[in-house]
Amino acid sequence: MSEQDRQQNPGPRPGGGGGGFGGGFGAPVQKPKNFKASLKRLIKYLSPHKTNLMVVFIFAIASTIFTIAAPKITSKAMNKLQDGYMAKMMLREMTEAQTQVTQQINTQMNQMQQGQTPGVGQSPQSPDPETLRGVQEFMNLPMLSSVTDPNQKADIVQQMLNLVKKMPVGQTEGQSIKLTEDQINGVIRSIRETNGEYDFNYIGRIVLILIGMYLISAVFSLVMGLVMSGVAQKTVRDMRRQIDLKLNNLPLRYFDKHPHGDILSRVTNDVDTIATTLQQSLTQIITSLITIIGYILMMLTISPILTLIVVATLPLYIISTATIAKKSQKYFAAQQKELGQLSGHVEEMYTGHKIVKVFGREKDSIEKFDAINDRLHTSGWKAQFISGIMFPLMNFISNIGYVGISIVGGIWITRNLLGLGDILAFIQYSRSFTMPIAQTANIANVIQSTVACAERVFEILDEEEEIPDKPNAQIIEFSKGQVSFEQVDFRYEEDVPLIEDMNLNVEPGHTVAIVGPTGAGKTTLVNLLMRFYEIKSGTIRVDGVDIRDLKRSELRRMFGMVLQDTWLFNGTIKENIAYGKQGATTEEIVRAAKAAHADHFIRTLPDGYNTVLNEEATNISQGQKQLLTIARAILADPTILILDEATSSVDTRTEVLIQKAMANLMKDRTNFVIAHRLSTIRDSELILVMNDGKIIEMGNHIELLEKAGFYADLYYSQFSESLDTKTG
Repeated sequence: MSEQDRQQNPGPRPGGGGGGFGGGFGAPVQKPKNFKASLKRLIKYLSPHKTNLMVVFIFAIASTIFTIAAPKITSKAMNKLQDGYMAKMMLREMTEAQTQVTQQINTQMNQMQQGQTPGVGQSPQSPDPETLRGVQEFMNLPMLSSVTDPNQKADIVQQMLNLVKKMPVGQTEGQSIKLTEDQINGVIRSIRETNGEYDFNYIGRIVLILIGMYLISAVFSLVMGLVMSGVAQKTVRDMRRQIDLKLNNLPLRYFDKHPHGDILSRVTNDVDTIATTLQQSLTQIITSLITIIGYILMMLTISPILTLIVVATLPLYIISTATIAKKSQKYFAAQQKELGQLSGHVEEMYTGHKIVKVFGREKDSIEKFDAINDRLHTSGWKAQFISGIMFPLMNFISNIGYVGISIVGGIWITRNLLGLGDILAFIQYSRSFTMPIAQTANIANVIQSTVACAERVFEILDEEEEIPDKPNAQIIEFSKGQVSFEQVDFRYEEDVPLIEDMNLNVEPGHTVAIVGPTGAGKTTLVNLLMRFYEIKSGTIRVDGVDIRDLKRSELRRMFGMVLQDTWLFNGTIKENIAYGKQGATTEEIVRAAKAAHADHFIRTLPDGYNTVLNEEATNISQGQKQLLTIARAILADPTILILDEATSSVDTRTEVLIQKAMANLMKDRTNFVIAHRLSTIRDSELILVMNDGKIIEMGNHIELLEKAGFYADLYYSQFSESLDTKTG
């Protein structure tokens, strides 16, 4: 991974490792340059899936509503149990009280009728008429133990409670029930509804309803996840398809100016981040917002005053979150910076470990690693510690609200202002209220980073493509291989000329060697010939046709290339050679391998032509890899052959064999050979000597030596170096 890639993608995915509450508080967020425009453009990719998104939205609402309503419904069962308990206890107490008071009144009445003297504590005077009427009404009430109708029981209890107030103190002593008016009303209501019994049928229905709701919610969530997964994957599939088409149409200069690691990161990491956000965060933000609204509404239906207590804690959440996020942000940024430096150092030391050992720099490498590692430890510890405060702080704030709700709710339960189930449901809502808030804040960070990733993808899609083929582009059916450059000018940078006024004519079947110092323009000449770059002015012709009038695919099909940097893919040797020609037979592949002198070493491998090369083809030598690329070019049988230091990675003996094979293969072809070792191109019919983008000398090997110019100096310097090496 390049250093630029590491800086642009320093760490875990957004929201994936903040270490704080909610999984991402305080973690560094990659900011988009133009949030609104990029978000709008990203949303356009979802427009073909409007129907599916509507299904997701509806199912998300339905699933969330069921989840929100569950505690409220549960509270009804709890309230029913509470009402049954209160009614049962009240009826039992009132039945006992009625029996005792009735017995006392009957005893006193009998004593009065028999003319007995009142006992100690009894009033010697006869009761007043109003008390007598109250006693008579009380005695006329049916016995609760004999009544079955709940409404009649409730009426009897209500009358008893009213009459008890009129009873003489002696008669009601020990049986008085001290209840507030609200409690009395609540008990009477409970008796009417429950008849002093536990309604297990009602509770059973509630349980079945809850089970049904949870099942439906689970099914809705499953369907929502499946549909959203399909939408997300189809969206990024279309995005990847566009990127792939775009990369195939981008000019070579784009790949020369951008690190390959950065391009790969945009295609993989950034697109994966978009897919993850679409699949997870999009549904989460819908459910989180609905949950917040739903919780507030449910709490309001239970108690507006208790809801105010919960809402009063929101500023504390916001202030604490903002403060901790601000404090931890700089430490997370430092952590990711040090992590990138550590990764870069390890990568450099690993890839160059031989050089490190040769020059004895192990100690320096270890010291540098320790220094970076210590800085990473310090910044990482601080970042994790500060962000880790978030969870206990959130709990502390939540507990403050919980204490307030419990105190007020407990008082209201004793006064029968709220049922036990209502308070339990409210506490459940209040305890769960912080989670969707935390999720929403975290998702906001995730969306910011996702839009930033989308911008990086859009930068590729907005790049200027290669000049399209002309509508009437020509096709050369049978190419001869004649090539000409006419007053060609080219420059990579607008103010830095490279090739100026180049004129060259290469006849079919001729071999042209291009030599010169580094930066002279040798490879550039080949890139212009294949239209990897567009010339500034002038004309390049193949068989008399301007290459700009040809289809690029047809033009490049005429060429075969063997480069100094070998490229082999993960597959068998047979597949790698066959890459040069579609539908190649095994006989053709073997023939090409023999021509490239690769057949012998291939057959010595355990699986021969079916030997699988790993991703970097490290299970064969560099020279063997070069032989395979040469075999691939031979199989392609091109009209024009380009060899860019094709034999630089093989030993001298193999080079001689390849040169003999090339001598036969180059017959009846136009060949361009870029070489630094001049000994390999002495037999070329034409040698172009380039310097500073211009052809300064032209001729065959003998002619150029006789000129005693730039080529001769270059050749004799290499020849003398070779002699010095042999002598040494």
